Amino acid sequence: MTEVLDHWINGAAAAGASTRTAPVYNPAEGTVSREVRLATVADVDVAVQAAKAAFPAWADSSLAKRQTVLFAFRELLNARKSEVAAILTNEHGKVTSDALGEVARGLEVVEFATSIPHLMKGEYSENVSTGVDVYSLHQPLGVVGIISPFNFPAMVPLWCFPIAIAAGNTVVLKPSEKDPSAAIWMAKLLKEAGLPDGVFNVVHGDKESVDALLEHPDVQAISFVGPTPLAKYIY
Repeated sequence: MTEVLDHWINGAAAAGASTRTAPVYNPAEGTVSREVRLATVADVDVAVQAAKAAFPAWADSSLAKRQTVLFAFRELLNARKSEVAAILTNEHGKVTSDALGEVARGLEVVEFATSIPHLMKGEYSENVSTGVDVYSLHQPLGVVGIISPFNFPAMVPLWCFPIAIAAGNTVVLKPSEKDPSAAIWMAKLLKEAGLPDGVFNVVHGDKESVDALLEHPDVQAISFVGPTPLAKYIY
């Protein structure tokens, strides 16, 4: 029986309600290595609600707590990068050295995100007008969505979710359905690093799940990398 890749919701694998799946190919062999579930609108809502429920506690957590999780994630990712590189080779088709380079580029952003206490500082100016002081605060938005492309299934999510998580947001990632396994691998690694359940979620799918993220009233922002026509559609 062909393996079916589930979503990742609230810290665990989740099959969801959809009966639709899509094939995931090993491009070197031209064979189907597994199937991936394609989320319904209801499945996306379950993921968003998990992220929404996790948001207050995560936003209220200290910068030091978030930093600790990111440091742990960085160490795990660096130590086990060969594992995710193998996943990229098997599903995307890039050679192992290229796959390791992709992970290295993602690691750079994880390392950048570990400096979030400095980056989250606001500003304060006294007497900008008579008796008037001005200040700014950096605060998390809430639930944010990430729609990532086929060509960099590890690097592009790693460009997005470490910063979002470090800033106190919760995340729903919709990876490409053509090479979705890296996203689940990273979700498990985040949990191992100590990230609370619900802060990072993954829903697989096609246009139906993308539209569900775009139209959901509880999703506060979308990060997207892809072709211009799709970017315009999402905008």
